[in-house]
Amino acid sequence: MGAIVIGTAALILVLSVFNGFESLVKSLYSEFYTDLKIVPATGKNFTLTAAQLQQLKGINGIRNFSLIAEEKALIQNGQYQSVVFLKGVDENYRYTTGVSSFLVNHAEYDIGNSESPKLIVGEGVENALGIRADANIFLLNVYLPRKSNTELLNAYEDISSDTVRTSAAFKIQQDFDNKYCITNIDFVKRALKFAADEYTGVEIAVNEKADPDVLKNEIRKILGAGYLVLNKYEQNKGLYSVMSVERWFVYGILCLILVVAAFTMIGALTMLVLEKQKDISVLQSLGAGKKLIQKIFLTEGMLLAIIGGVVGMLLALGIVILQMKTHFIPLTGGSFLIDYFPVKLRLFDFLLVSVTVFVIAFIAAWIPSKKAASQNFSLRSE
Repeated sequence: MGAIVIGTAALILVLSVFNGFESLVKSLYSEFYTDLKIVPATGKNFTLTAAQLQQLKGINGIRNFSLIAEEKALIQNGQYQSVVFLKGVDENYRYTTGVSSFLVNHAEYDIGNSESPKLIVGEGVENALGIRADANIFLLNVYLPRKSNTELLNAYEDISSDTVRTSAAFKIQQDFDNKYCITNIDFVKRALKFAADEYTGVEIAVNEKADPDVLKNEIRKILGAGYLVLNKYEQNKGLYSVMSVERWFVYGILCLILVVAAFTMIGALTMLVLEKQKDISVLQSLGAGKKLIQKIFLTEGMLLAIIGGVVGMLLALGIVILQMKTHFIPLTGGSFLIDYFPVKLRLFDFLLVSVTVFVIAFIAAWIPSKKAASQNFSLRSE
């Protein structure tokens, strides 16, 4: 029974930790990715007329939206350089996403203007460039590919270069910290030679009570063909798919612990059958059939499993609640936003583990109980 207790507790604990990390990562991604995003159906950029923008503003349920001009760029600081996604945003961006809440050293959110742009860099980019963003006095060189409809003989003529200052650094999650920089949209559009109504995306934040899927359909009706409206899941299909696969993979691996525990149960019940040979023979002589004998040992095995499973779940529940309240298990390394293992309880996990324990225990108990029922023990007088 001890193996069942340990195996059940391990399953609940690991799934709870996985839930905690999954919830934390999703919440961090939600700070960078908005509820909805408009992107071109083909190509990199699209046009939005003033009338279309006005219609977007009039949709009930949209809290805010930000116009985006984004392109890959090379940022250089002397001998240090980094390839990043340079994200040009308008003034609404700070109210549309949660990026401004994750600025390092309490720096001020400042993206500058078209003539004097400023960069808010990810912490990983900051380290790669060897600067401190909120105290950097040197200009950084920014290189961007220009939009061109003609084939130029000199490749350098297709590259736009400019200088910018940094104003702050953000620290959200390594996927963003290592490859994103935020700056003024007019600066990026000028460098890319975009028209006044040309963008690469529109990021939309919706009200808490609004349904993003309903708003998604409304936006599609306004914009028509040539545009895609993506929700959070569609913007991060890779992340959600990987997390789902990882979850079931972890569950499958941990089930092996219960399979090992099942072998100990098989051994214990087999020894019990050998020990109770005399009792079995008495029952047989009294007219007990094979089904009754099998039922007795099957019930014994299931009782051990149920008790072990309940004790294991209660043990795991106590540890998880203690971790949620006291954070007594630290998370070492210092590269994450928190310094303790995040945990989260889900009813589905308890139901899943209960069914798993029941099925494995039933199979483990059925084998020796079947053996006990199929054998005929003779009652001998001593």
